[in-house]
Amino acid sequence: MIDADFLNSPVPSPVDLPDIDPAGPSRFYNRELSWLGFNWRVLEEAENTAVPLLERLRFLSISATNLDEFYTVRVAGLRELAKAGKTKPAADGLSPAEQLVRINEDARQLMAHQQTVLGDLRRLMQDAGIAILSRDDLTDDDRDYLGDVFLHKVFPVLSPLAIDPAHPFPFIPNLGFSLALQLERRRDRRPLQALLPIPHQIDRFVPLPSADGQSRFLPLEELVMVHLERLFPGYRDTGSCTFRVLRDSDLEVEEEAEDLVREFETALKRRRRGEVVRLKISSGAPAHLKSVIMRELRVEGDEVIEVDGLIGISALSELVLDNRPDLLWPRFVPRIPERVQDHEGDLFAAIRQKDMLLHHPYETFDMVVRFLQQAARDPDVVAIKQTLYRTSKNSPIVEALCEAAEEGKSVTALVELKARFDEAANIQQSRRLERAGAHVVYGFVDWKTHAKISSVVRREGDNLVTYSHFGTGNYHPITARIYTDLSFFTCDAELGRDATRVFNYLSGYAQPERLENLSISPLSMKKDLIRMIGAEADFARAGRPAQIWAKMNSIIEPDIIDALYAAGQAGVKIDLVVRGICGLRPGIKGLSPNIRIKSIVGRFLEHSRIVCFGNGYGLPSNGARVFFSSADWMGRNLSRRVETLVECKTQTVKDQIVRQIMAANLHDQAQSWVMQPDGHFLRAEVPEGTVAFNCHRFFMENPSLSGRGSAGASDVPRLTHDPQAG
Repeated sequence: MIDADFLNSPVPSPVDLPDIDPAGPSRFYNRELSWLGFNWRVLEEAENTAVPLLERLRFLSISATNLDEFYTVRVAGLRELAKAGKTKPAADGLSPAEQLVRINEDARQLMAHQQTVLGDLRRLMQDAGIAILSRDDLTDDDRDYLGDVFLHKVFPVLSPLAIDPAHPFPFIPNLGFSLALQLERRRDRRPLQALLPIPHQIDRFVPLPSADGQSRFLPLEELVMVHLERLFPGYRDTGSCTFRVLRDSDLEVEEEAEDLVREFETALKRRRRGEVVRLKISSGAPAHLKSVIMRELRVEGDEVIEVDGLIGISALSELVLDNRPDLLWPRFVPRIPERVQDHEGDLFAAIRQKDMLLHHPYETFDMVVRFLQQAARDPDVVAIKQTLYRTSKNSPIVEALCEAAEEGKSVTALVELKARFDEAANIQQSRRLERAGAHVVYGFVDWKTHAKISSVVRREGDNLVTYSHFGTGNYHPITARIYTDLSFFTCDAELGRDATRVFNYLSGYAQPERLENLSISPLSMKKDLIRMIGAEADFARAGRPAQIWAKMNSIIEPDIIDALYAAGQAGVKIDLVVRGICGLRPGIKGLSPNIRIKSIVGRFLEHSRIVCFGNGYGLPSNGARVFFSSADWMGRNLSRRVETLVECKTQTVKDQIVRQIMAANLHDQAQSWVMQPDGHFLRAEVPEGTVAFNCHRFFMENPSLSGRGSAGASDVPRLTHDPQAG
């Protein structure tokens, strides 16, 4: 049982920050600095001794991958604005140039700390029997073994490139990693400059045999340096460095493009050749070599990061070894909902019994796959409609849709080509679907379709019944193992009609005149949210209980933030769980006196979007209004994307969201960070002598309410405090 008292604990006294103007831009915290703050929290999990050692290494790798993407997209965009002389400030008042200065200062500190953390982890890994070697650590036996590895597994794919008037500086693609060499011919000391791109098709870390059961690895660039003579016979090394390039990876697509798929294929090629936004180069690089690289890549000094350590930390994910379970999280097998088992795996029968909400990854995503597989093979199913934003390479979802189309069912797939970094994969999936006979549409050129909807129309007697699935995450079975998301299954006729109207809007641009139980962006979601936030403020002014709980990845939309500020000032108690970016400043006198914000960073990546309104009864209560959504509270989600906001009306589903999911998130201490009025986060304090509550562990150990079958839900932990009941 979760103790309910913490949910009604008093909000800490607001602080007075005279530099914050409640009516000025300083009331918002900068988006980019907030994102960097999130990545600091990710990196600090790599230092958390409560996390298994190789999982700490994974967090370090994730922090590096995150930072790469941040630079290739967000920083690249700010850089273009600054170069064009644009001075229009962001919501917080900072111009693009001012933001770049602060970003680079913070990011340099972050990258330096990554190397410090790596040094600590390498020592701990060494003690645990996992060693990352340098070429100086190799024995004669190692060199003999590596000679064969190099000759047969590396040498065939290497392309040494001389740099001289006859061989101009080659193109280095985005994320390209290379060795730069100063060489000297032995017979006459003639100099030669050369580049050696390190192919990404080969693992970055080469395993070495060990007689004592230890795991030993040599970075690929070190292996290449050991065998440099084979690549440049007759030359010796007089100086070298490694460097890695990040390029502008944002896409620009012509709005009037006649063939959207072909236009995106062209844009993807442009991305590969985008301008360099950051050059990471090993410290101590020969001055002339460094100068040549900077000149040829056209980078300025503030775009160069000298690294005293390993370049390309993201590749450390290769060393998260499956054969060391003692250094990983304990194995967790997602549950199959009991109700589905009661119906012998028949998803349609389980849904007919009652609406069902699955909480991934604790309940298996296989149920979503099975839903579509069952639809594909059911002779009574006549039509399937599906949105696809991200999915896996060999997607069982796409496989099921292809099977359904080949069986003669009407299949419509909305494939979002603008899913960042998945564009190429989505183009391939769309062509595969078309070959199977599915209708493939791409939605709007101006707006991404980020809504997660699946609609199955089934003939039952003389009627057609629509079974709908709405989700907060992607139809991606791989990420569903680590992302916390919600999957809602229903055969509610109103939601079925709403889903059909949304698909008609996506495929035929036919804007729905009305939706019965659904709100969508960019048409109505933002104004509906602001209206409900305002209604909660009216309850507070009328002296009734007034509360808002929300869980998001990001909150930066200014109008939503201002509505929350106004509600808090009216007396609404607001608790927000925001994993990543947050532009709202909590706990400031005169601005946000009743707002608390926390972030959860742990074993699973928090991804579900939820909002609960007390509706005059407070939280938790049976009278609350409960929603889940595909949308974060960002300008792009509410104004430039097609998103869904679904209200849950089945009591067990509402209880699951309010009394289990949100209650546990708000109660979590073990993985929580509390946002301060100045925008920074501090780890949640754990009272001395108590065991920190861990919401991820709670969800792993306890079944979800709406998935219970004949066993019933009476023994499932949930909050029992109900303000409605007095």
